[in-house]
Amino acid sequence: MKINQIYVNLPIKDVEKTRAFWTKLGFTVNEQFSNEKAICVVMKKDHIYTMFLKEDFFQTFTNRPFAKGDTTQVLLAVGVSSREEVDQITETALENGGSKYSEPMDHGWMYQKAFTDIDGHQWEISYMDISQFPSEQ
Repeated sequence: MKINQIYVNLPIKDVEKTRAFWTKLGFTVNEQFSNEKAICVVMKKDHIYTMFLKEDFFQTFTNRPFAKGDTTQVLLAVGVSSREEVDQITETALENGGSKYSEPMDHGWMYQKAFTDIDGHQWEISYMDISQFPSEQ
């Protein structure tokens, strides 16, 4: 089996505030899949999307309760192209209503910072230089 796309679906409180938060971080929106109940944020064109669904709309897709912003159901880890990009994304998130939830990590070959978005979803932004990954000796 080969997966060619992934859609991560997350509950939110306010579509317009979520749109503003993610576009300020530099992401675009797929308007075809966005309306007053949902916004589709393009994480990687043609491959990775996050569907932010208003809580009542999100609930129509499952018969189970969903994790609210004060619990953790999933950690979302995103790889970017540079350490500078890690810093830029996390700083912009914090400036626009996000919160820091852990200390930055720098392992030499991997650099990571984390934030919660305005709805409490936890995002880990990292840069990895796999050529610097320590080999066992």
